[in-house]
Amino acid sequence: MSIKWFKIENVKGVRYYEHNTRIYKKRKDRNFVLQYKLDGKVVNETLGWESDGWTIEKAVARLQELKQNQKTGQGPKTLAEKREIAKKVREQDDEKQKEESIKLITFAEVFEKYIAQAKEDKSAKSCNNEIGIFNYWIANHVKDKAMNEITPDLLEQIKKSMSEMGRAARTIHYTIAVIRQVFNYAKSRDLYNGDNPVNKIKKPSCDNRRIRFLTKKEANTLLEYLSKASKQVHDMALLSLHCGLRAGEIFSLAWNDVDFEHGILSIKDTKSGRNRSAIMTKDIRKILEENKEKSETNGLVFISTTGAKITEISNSFARAVNTLGFNNGVDDDRQKVVFHTLRHTYASWLVMSGVDLYTVQRLMGHSTISMTERYSHLAPDHLKKAVGMFEAHYT
Repeated sequence: MSIKWFKIENVKGVRYYEHNTRIYKKRKDRNFVLQYKLDGKVVNETLGWESDGWTIEKAVARLQELKQNQKTGQGPKTLAEKREIAKKVREQDDEKQKEESIKLITFAEVFEKYIAQAKEDKSAKSCNNEIGIFNYWIANHVKDKAMNEITPDLLEQIKKSMSEMGRAARTIHYTIAVIRQVFNYAKSRDLYNGDNPVNKIKKPSCDNRRIRFLTKKEANTLLEYLSKASKQVHDMALLSLHCGLRAGEIFSLAWNDVDFEHGILSIKDTKSGRNRSAIMTKDIRKILEENKEKSETNGLVFISTTGAKITEISNSFARAVNTLGFNNGVDDDRQKVVFHTLRHTYASWLVMSGVDLYTVQRLMGHSTISMTERYSHLAPDHLKKAVGMFEAHYT
């Protein structure tokens, strides 16, 4: 369908066509178009609709502006050029406003956004710990400060304050790690464009790896108690003790990860980012077969009473540990018995049984051998005997 053009009396270079249906000011809406010559060629450019604010007077003024720019060689010569310039100006203004907003955003505001995201990615316990760290140790120093006002010297003050209050090095280290994560989050969301100040401070050295493992007697006592207190917690504890599974790996274990034919558990989406296999012991096979018979779904091996995925170990475990007195008089967290102690015990027993560190590394799913070498001091006496044979041969 061809467009019907209307010329404007006594106005050269401006014309318009009418909208088929839209009415504006009791007549059909008009779309104004400029027509002029540029470098010997006829150019037609659309201004816009009368309903959007364009009038004959504005159209004439815009045409005269473009023609004047053509004569002087200054300013935009076409509507397209003028619009592109306006677009760049808007982008520059937006970027300036963005930079100004970045300068003003405070650490507390970013932390609020960060923790909201963390609740999607981390356990409730981890998020609550980080909120506690923020409220007790970070907020007083940086809560209302803009992100770009937080300097390494200010972070050193946080370290000093915590140290003077008698906080352990590992607690200070954890606090600094939270600050680092908040800055990394801010950079990833374009809320901060500077360097991470945590990179410029000296991190407190600490070794918070757990060194406590259970004896065979302690493990049997704990399992016997749990079998009476909570069958599900007992079975989870046995999986960690006999297969070295982390709590999160147990929560995510599905029936399609259980290979009864080959006696293998497929452990996916692990902390190290690598999938691995765990070997069932006879006891593990037994409890899984029992649970499979009672299971009404092919989903997760362990589910909550509401049918949802479990996210935390039941308090039954902590109550059992307290009742048995495993942590009586223990102030060092590394020496306390927690659920993760079962995984640590698994690795310790393997090494004490003479299993080489490379094999232990694979069974534990450690990303590096250095993580497994922490157990090397538990190697049995046959290693000493081997060195003794070496010494006898060459001396």
